[in-house]
Amino acid sequence: MAKRDYYEILGVGRDAGEEEIKKAYRKLALKFHPDRNPGDKAAEESFKEVGEAYEVLNEPQKRAAYDQYGHAAFDPRSRAGRGFHDPFELFREVFGGGSIFDELFGGGRTDPTGPQRGADLRYDLEITFEEAAHGTEKEIVFNKLDSCGTCSGSGQEVGSKVKTCQTCGGRGQVVTSRGFFSIAQTCSRCGGSGRVIEKPCRDCRGTGRREKRATVKIRIPAGVDSGNRLRVAAAGEGGVRGGPAGDLAVVVHVKPHDIFERQGDDLFCEVPVNFVQAAMGAEIQVPTLGGKAQLKIPAGTQPGTVFSLKGKGIKNLQGYGFGDLHVRVLVEVPARLNAAQKAKLQEFADLCDGEVNPISKSFLEKAKQFFR
Repeated sequence: MAKRDYYEILGVGRDAGEEEIKKAYRKLALKFHPDRNPGDKAAEESFKEVGEAYEVLNEPQKRAAYDQYGHAAFDPRSRAGRGFHDPFELFREVFGGGSIFDELFGGGRTDPTGPQRGADLRYDLEITFEEAAHGTEKEIVFNKLDSCGTCSGSGQEVGSKVKTCQTCGGRGQVVTSRGFFSIAQTCSRCGGSGRVIEKPCRDCRGTGRREKRATVKIRIPAGVDSGNRLRVAAAGEGGVRGGPAGDLAVVVHVKPHDIFERQGDDLFCEVPVNFVQAAMGAEIQVPTLGGKAQLKIPAGTQPGTVFSLKGKGIKNLQGYGFGDLHVRVLVEVPARLNAAQKAKLQEFADLCDGEVNPISKSFLEKAKQFFR
């Protein structure tokens, strides 16, 4: 099925400015968010579609490419195809997390005394070029705030009671009047929760959370590249007062390779051959990520010639097969020659005297004005 036009999806014109595009996205993202449409597959697909359109039209470079080439500019089967970010991650980047996010789906101001979702965390993971190409499994270790094991996250000792804060009257805020102005500040006694624990837990001091060492195993799919994000649900900080945990975003960073350079799903490398192999033709061995491969060099191969090995590149992250390996031939000239070699080369030069090769002929035609 043909993809819809991104401007049509957001309901904006092609001359729409940044603010208009963002405003349209916010409206539609809220309308189709799965939390507001539980079990509605059509709404979920629309939510993803809106996120994809916004990601392209909100970035000047991507928008310029889309305006020129359309959806082909982001075809994952093309060399530059990188796919799109997680639509939920994009949503959080635009709307933010914490209480603002909760308000959007809570129908009003969140209850400061109720459960609160834990913060999302980011982890930057460096992997090797080969691990990115073949996929791997990593175990990451980091510190985070998690539910206190002593009080099970309640923040209070066994048998202790929770009382309404007398300072703020349970509102979580203290209002101070200064002339014509009234200033609301977070209550210093209860920290904005509106309640005071009679006997706080001795281990977490009433917060309900403690810093812990967390270990998470994550599967890195074949084909990831630097900048790709992998989302691990509920692996972020623990919630407050029984609230759900946040998510963990693992940002991938791929180390450069000694031989290969990556562009999209294609690989590029340079392989040296000697003068005889280039002139007479040869079959040489070239490196690939899966081992060695045979490459036939035809007679008369010129320096800089590029040969392609189909399917020897990187696996496409969206499942569209593999990219290609492009091998650029470098003709290596001997740095030292012995007497016998010099004599043979001179004999060869004498045999070639008067011959003009196509490249030399073309150059001489273009440069003849400089040799007058």
